[in-house]
Amino acid sequence: MRWSEKPVYICCGHTDMRKSINGLMALVKDSFSLDPFSEALFVFCNRKRDRIKILEWDGDGFWLYFKRLERGHFRWPAKGDAVTMLLDAKELSYLIEGAKLEKKLKREEVFERQIS
Repeated sequence: MRWSEKPVYICCGHTDMRKSINGLMALVKDSFSLDPFSEALFVFCNRKRDRIKILEWDGDGFWLYFKRLERGHFRWPAKGDAVTMLLDAKELSYLIEGAKLEKKLKREEVFERQIS
């Protein structure tokens, strides 16, 4: 596995973990408008945030990796403005090890409030 060379797409929010390869492929294609056959990793987390699945195309078939935590939970990004987040393999490692990822707001995304 050479994950260090591949972009990583995180599905923000939760995903139904009953989905297997075909269901996750459809989610990548239809909901994210991405190509599941691309050289990328697609990462999904369940509602309780104690399980993740990673979908990977290796050129002649799909890999589906699954991890279940026995204690605790992943610090997973919530579904807000972004449906997906683009990471690299190092950031994915941090997320799996328990680090929290946060989307930084761009200056133009900050809204004014009027006080009367």
